[in-house]
Amino acid sequence: MHLNQTRADLNGRASTRHHSRSHRVQASLVEQARFIRAWFDNPATTGAVSPSGRFLARSMAARVDPQEDGLIVELGPGTGPVTQALIARGIAEERLVLVEFDADFCRLLERRFPRAKVIQGDALHLSHTLADKLDAPVAAVVSSLPLLNLPDAQRLALLDEAFQLIGSKGRFVQFTYGVASPMPQHAKDATPVPFSAQASSPVWLNLPPARVWVYRPATEAPRAKHSSASALFKRIAGEIRLRAR
Repeated sequence: MHLNQTRADLNGRASTRHHSRSHRVQASLVEQARFIRAWFDNPATTGAVSPSGRFLARSMAARVDPQEDGLIVELGPGTGPVTQALIARGIAEERLVLVEFDADFCRLLERRFPRAKVIQGDALHLSHTLADKLDAPVAAVVSSLPLLNLPDAQRLALLDEAFQLIGSKGRFVQFTYGVASPMPQHAKDATPVPFSAQASSPVWLNLPPARVWVYRPATEAPRAKHSSASALFKRIAGEIRLRAR
């Protein structure tokens, strides 16, 4: 009797593990399908046919300090793998502001993260999209946007807007499948763009492998110097636009 009960327990546990594994596989396939549909509808804004893997999501979340006060603005959260990693990192859901262009993804994010603030809008026009929607300072901006699909000038304009949100001590976190920095670091005349950049080791377990870059304003300066840095951003972006014509 005892042996039969043990066998039954083992079979029950195996069945539970099987169902749990099947549920994870099904959930993963559903997310893949959502991304593929979004990519077909608008490849320029989706940029990928699958959500970030959990190892990449953890690597991005690890660049955010949960002890720092302020909101965390996430750009292009998609189905929420990086959002979930940020919460697992110890960041309260109420501190998250999720800026997503796709309406279906927004509805999904609202169901998955009901205490986060989900904003449907264009992350590339951040100051307009977030106007009057933030009730606290921003500590970090975490981006899954497909920057390599964008012209250099547009990337720098986004970083400039993010820096104006986070101030001198915040950080902008971005992943890329490329080898080089997804943000251009020099103008044509070799003028350095006013930020510091640090790259992670490759996240080999992501498919494809990726790196995480952290950008900070070049100086922890008063607002007056911050404004001149913003002017330099705009000048360099303008030069890049002229060369592209």
